Amino acid sequence: MLNIARGRGSLCYLRTGRLLQQRFATMESINMAQKKEGDISSVFSSLGRTEEVFPERFAQLKKDLWNDKLAQSWTEIVTELEVKAEEIASQGSESIPRVSYKDLRKGLTKEQVTRIKEAGIVIVTGAVPKEEALSWKKSIQEYAQANKPLVRGFPANNVQVFEFYNTVAQTEARTHPAVLDTQRCLLSLWHSSSPSAEVNLDIPISYFDRLRIRQPGDKMFTLGPHVDAGSIERWEDTTYRLTFRKILQGKWRKHDPYDVWPRLNAKQDLYHAPSQCSIFRPWQGWLSLSSTGPTQGTLQFFPALKLSTAYMILRPFFKPTPGGVWEVNLDQTNFPGSGLGTAQEFNTKTHPHMKLDKTVVSLPKVEPGDLVYWHCDGVHAVEAENTGAGDSSVMYIPAAPLTTYNAHYLRNQRNNFISGIPPPDFPGGEGESKFVGRGTVNDIKTKLGRQAYGLEPFAVTSPFMEKANTILMAA
Repeated sequence: MLNIARGRGSLCYLRTGRLLQQRFATMESINMAQKKEGDISSVFSSLGRTEEVFPERFAQLKKDLWNDKLAQSWTEIVTELEVKAEEIASQGSESIPRVSYKDLRKGLTKEQVTRIKEAGIVIVTGAVPKEEALSWKKSIQEYAQANKPLVRGFPANNVQVFEFYNTVAQTEARTHPAVLDTQRCLLSLWHSSSPSAEVNLDIPISYFDRLRIRQPGDKMFTLGPHVDAGSIERWEDTTYRLTFRKILQGKWRKHDPYDVWPRLNAKQDLYHAPSQCSIFRPWQGWLSLSSTGPTQGTLQFFPALKLSTAYMILRPFFKPTPGGVWEVNLDQTNFPGSGLGTAQEFNTKTHPHMKLDKTVVSLPKVEPGDLVYWHCDGVHAVEAENTGAGDSSVMYIPAAPLTTYNAHYLRNQRNNFISGIPPPDFPGGEGESKFVGRGTVNDIKTKLGRQAYGLEPFAVTSPFMEKANTILMAA
C-alpha cells in the first residue's frame, strides 16, 4: 500500500494495512461536519416527512426563470407524455434495458447504449457469482445479530433498511472487480461539454450507501416515485440550474442528460439534510442479494429520461384551472413535490401527466449478483409491499467518478470508514464505531479497490489527477 506522506511529489510505500489505518485515523475531516442523526425517512414524505410551505422568495424565483417559450415547450411535453405513457404501459417491464455482464465486458453495442441512455436505467445480469452475493447477505445478517443492541434503521421496530455502511460485505462488494468494471463502463456513457472540466470518467470511486433486507409482507418501506440528488436545488442553485439550461430556454429536446460539466460544482444539498447526496453521482445503483421480481418489493422506474426531466423542470411554472385547463403559475411559491433538504417527489396529483400508476414499471426478475444502475435524474420508486415468499435485499452501490469535490468527499468518507462512523452525506452519530466485525482496510484486496476507497493515490496522467491525489493524500 501507499503512504499518504509526501515528499516533492513522491509517495512512500506502507507495508501493512494496519499502519495505513493508523495514519489515516489522524486526519481531520474538513468542511464536512456530521449531519444530525436519523434514518432514510427524513427525506421522503412517503415515509413520514411532512410537506412544507415555501418562503415568498420562491415566487420571485419562478418569475426570474420564466421564458415565454416555455408555454410551447409545456404543450409539446404534455402531448408526448400522453403517447409515451401508452407505450410504457404496453411494454411494462420489457421497457427496462437488460444486458449481461459478459456482453458489457466485450463492449456494448450502439443499440444497447442508445436504449440505456434513453431509458436512463440498465440491469446487468451475472456480474457477481450468485453464491458470493448470497454469502454477503448471510454475513450481513450475522453482523446485525452480533451487534443487535446497536443496530439502527427504518422502521425502528422492525428494520428493513439498515444504517450500515461499513460491513465487510459492503466493502468487498464495492471493490469487487465486476462492480468496478460495470461502473467504469456506465461512466463512459457520460461526457463533458467543457474540455477544462476537472473530472476523470475512467475512474470510479466508492460512494458509501445503505443496504436493505426487506422481509416478506413488509409494507413500511414504500418509497413513492422520486428523484435523488436534491429537489428545489435544481431551480434554486444557479450552478445546478445550468444542467437544465436548455429546458429553461425553451429548447427541451436539446437537453443533454449525460453532460457532466454543469453538474460538477452544483450544490445538490443546500440545506445539509441527512441522506441528501452532495457529490456528483451520475448513477445510483444496487447489487441484488436475492431472487426478486415484480410485486416482491423491488425497484420501479419511469423509463423515459429526457421527457420526465423536462416535465419535472417545467411543472412548477404551470397549474390546472377548475375547468381542467393548465395556465402559467408565477405567483405561487410552490414547486410541486419539492422540499428544503428532501428528495424530489412525484404523485398522480402533483405530476398528473406522467400517469405514474402505469408508467412507473417494476423491474423484471433479478438474481443475486445482478446489478441495476439508473441515472441520477431518473424517476424511480419502491413497490408498496413485498408479496414474495423470500426477502427483497440489495446493497446500494452508486457509480461516481473522480472530480475535485468528489476527491474531498472521498477523503472524508475514507476517514469515517476507518473510524466506523457514517459517511458525510448520511445521518451522523457514532454509527458502527462500536460494532464488532465491521470492515477494515485489510478487507480490500486489490489496488483498484484501495484507490476507489481513497486509500492509494491514482496514476498522475494530468494536472487534475495530481490535484486529486494532493487532496486525497495530504495530511
